[in-house]
Amino acid sequence: MSASRLRSLDLVRGAACVLMAIDHVRVYSGLPAGGPSPAIFFTRWITHFVAPTFCLLAGTGAYLLGRRLNDSRALAKFLATRGLLLVVLELTVIRFLWSFNPNLSAFSLAGVIWMLGWCMLLLAACVRLPAHIVGWSGVAIVLLQQLFSLVPRVLPEPARTGFSAVWAFIYPSGSDALFGVNVLYVLVPWIGVMMAGYGFGVIMARDDIARRRALLRIGLGMTGAFFVLATALTIATRGRGTDGDIAPFWMQMLNQQKYPASQLFLLMTLGPMITLLAAVDGARGWWSHALVTFGRVPMFYYLAHILVIHVAALLVNVMRTGSAHGEWYLTAPYTSVPPDQRWSLGLLYLVVAIVVAGVLYPACQWYAGVKARHPGGWMQYL
Repeated sequence: MSASRLRSLDLVRGAACVLMAIDHVRVYSGLPAGGPSPAIFFTRWITHFVAPTFCLLAGTGAYLLGRRLNDSRALAKFLATRGLLLVVLELTVIRFLWSFNPNLSAFSLAGVIWMLGWCMLLLAACVRLPAHIVGWSGVAIVLLQQLFSLVPRVLPEPARTGFSAVWAFIYPSGSDALFGVNVLYVLVPWIGVMMAGYGFGVIMARDDIARRRALLRIGLGMTGAFFVLATALTIATRGRGTDGDIAPFWMQMLNQQKYPASQLFLLMTLGPMITLLAAVDGARGWWSHALVTFGRVPMFYYLAHILVIHVAALLVNVMRTGSAHGEWYLTAPYTSVPPDQRWSLGLLYLVVAIVVAGVLYPACQWYAGVKARHPGGWMQYL
């Protein structure tokens, strides 16, 4: 496997890291997740690519690691161990970094890291199967995801309530999740995305010409399918059930359901991302080096970027209002910034630039160097 191939995966992961910082600075700024303004809408929309990219490429990375290990048992053990670690981190360290609230039981969130962890655990049970079977099974889960909403309904009423509280972690069931956990990312369709990514690893293992041809065909095909289907659906539903102003056609078309991620949402995000993999294969230059640096240490970046962004938000609040207002973030990423204290977009992107270029890049460059000098051990999990 060529270095450029691994570099392209790291580069695209790194680009997703930067987009993730934009979204999470937006969270602490108090700006809404989208809105009537095109600038605010696109500030949120471009960050939709983050979760699908990480989830698909986690599956691809698992396949490529399996090729290097040549041992499905070792691969399953690694995925299960790392998956459990991610789940624990979500409920403890990550929860604290979001809120700085030592009372971790006050608010529990099943976020993206929780989802990735459980999906890795489930993928660990599949790695003894041929990659193409895992991959196509994942595609089927994505396409047929709405069938999972029917599962609680087939149970008799006495058992349905308790089961629905558990099923809420799998797919929306109409009930609150067990233990009052706020479920942001259900496991379906994301386990399907990760399984599809595992099968996608077969394509990434091809020679340069065949790989790029396949990536362009798949990426452009998915993107084209999105535009055709989304355009038809928007025309068919435009204005239906609305009492006020109707959003512009293009905004309505791009405003696809993320929670849970619909088939159109995944076409909209994964199609361009796969096309980008072909476009940046073999890319060089300072910008690619910076993105690759982030992409090589994504878990370290994730932990560091929440801490740094949270601290930056408190400092900005002190400069703007004279107080840190930590109480606004006790249930972050669900924040309670008063409307009159929300940041401007200019301030948001200024903070993003300072955080990413001035703090996170040097930190990730340092950690990537340490990790390269000491491969294996606990560092492989971060």
